[in-house]
Amino acid sequence: MEERLKKLGKKQLSELKFTEQHRKNIYRAIDREQKSDEEILIATLQLLNEKRTGFELLQLLEGRNIKKFMNQEGSLYLLLHELELKEWIASLWADDHLKYYYLQDKGRKVLMKAEEKQQKNSPALKDLLGGDILYE
Repeated sequence: MEERLKKLGKKQLSELKFTEQHRKNIYRAIDREQKSDEEILIATLQLLNEKRTGFELLQLLEGRNIKKFMNQEGSLYLLLHELELKEWIASLWADDHLKYYYLQDKGRKVLMKAEEKQQKNSPALKDLLGGDILYE
């Protein structure tokens, strides 16, 4: 293995050959890692059940493997501003000169509906909640 890695280091990336199946597998793996906009929205609203700064929210989203905002932190603030305009969340400036975001009643209703929809569309989760999956 170590010898193979040494040889690989000497080659240029463009010289490496991949089969079409290998390429498809790589693209599928990348797609699996990317979360849908709906999943990102649900996670954001869930995390804003408590007051959080944008920075805290960014770290918590990354902890949930949501990488959409990595190196694009401004995109998160655009999303937060959009959610404020819809009155799903609100913000306030605290004495520590930090801006905190939190969920409003309208946002809670949207979150509840989204979570219900997500549960209905997830057969494995539905089976688990229904007791159909048993572990020995």
